[in-house]
Amino acid sequence: MVIVNGVVHTVDGPVIPRGFVAWDGGRITAVGPMEALPDGDMGEALDAQGGHVTPGYIDAHCHLGVFGDGLGLEGEDGNEGTDPVTPQLRALDALNPLDRCFGEALAGGVTTVVTGPGSANPIGGQMLCVKTWGKVADDMVVRAPVAMKMATGENPKGVYRQRKEGPTTRMATAAIIRGALERARAYAAKRQRGEGEYDAKLEALVPVVRRELPVHFHVHRADDIATALRLAREFDLELVLVHGTEGHLIPEAIARAGTPVITGPSLTDRSKPELANATLETPAALWRAGVKVAICTDHPEVPIQYLPLCAGLAVRGGLGPEEALAAITLCPAEILGLGDRLGSLTAGKEADIVVTPGGLFSAADAPRAVILGGRRVI
Repeated sequence: MVIVNGVVHTVDGPVIPRGFVAWDGGRITAVGPMEALPDGDMGEALDAQGGHVTPGYIDAHCHLGVFGDGLGLEGEDGNEGTDPVTPQLRALDALNPLDRCFGEALAGGVTTVVTGPGSANPIGGQMLCVKTWGKVADDMVVRAPVAMKMATGENPKGVYRQRKEGPTTRMATAAIIRGALERARAYAAKRQRGEGEYDAKLEALVPVVRRELPVHFHVHRADDIATALRLAREFDLELVLVHGTEGHLIPEAIARAGTPVITGPSLTDRSKPELANATLETPAALWRAGVKVAICTDHPEVPIQYLPLCAGLAVRGGLGPEEALAAITLCPAEILGLGDRLGSLTAGKEADIVVTPGGLFSAADAPRAVILGGRRVI
């Protein structure tokens, strides 16, 4: 198949004002200006009619299918707030692909998401990367696990203070994480020597302390960002900061650490003290400092179909339009270690493609077509 006559945003190369994207067998085969369109039958053609053609959008942090839409307790499967350390929990076991918000994600052009545990626990469990089309979770997996979720700040404090248990301070939260990682190091050494009994919690943390599995660390305040950076230095973690609300206050420190940030959600109010300094300028400030930036919805905090709108708000905050597009396509793909498969319109990559008739981030224009893995799903 081929999309023709579109403004093609390759993301990893220049914008093609009037171009085409061709694919076969779920992979992109050719991209270029219309005058370079290969001769011969390329299958069904979709005329973009001058609209924007982009890679499928990637939301690198949300809770899609884990916190059910329009449900109460029956659909709340994101926080096991009974134990501060639950690295053995797998998002795959919580995912409900029949949640109607998967359909809304597709209708908004979001083809890939990272979803999983919330931030009730200092160590919450294993995040999951999936495509947004399918009925059985196992068939939708891109990578499982894709990261280990950790958190500091007021969320763990609030959950366990209510239970009259620890942690109730930031000090205790960091100490709990530190202790679990120390135990995982010792456990890994023992298991390598053929000693010790199997421990599900510590087994799940072994890839983390071996730097084989990234840590996605929920942080808002600047001091919490610094704590995450400190723990990453102590244990040589592959760290990704999630939210980074006050990242614009310490961008140089984040840049020095070489740590990427998944920013957002931006389309919300300042609903708690940690968000007091929230600003639309955070992605731009981090980008200018040399930090790799992705933009997320944190669905259901912001409904996932509004991911491109959040990118547009980052443009209002000073990010360039092509930079904002990269922040919901190629940058999240690279942060997730999937840049060789997703995130740009490049021959050989998976054919996840969005055609938008109007403005690139316009709230008035829904995608006209969404291609996922070479299949038109919208």
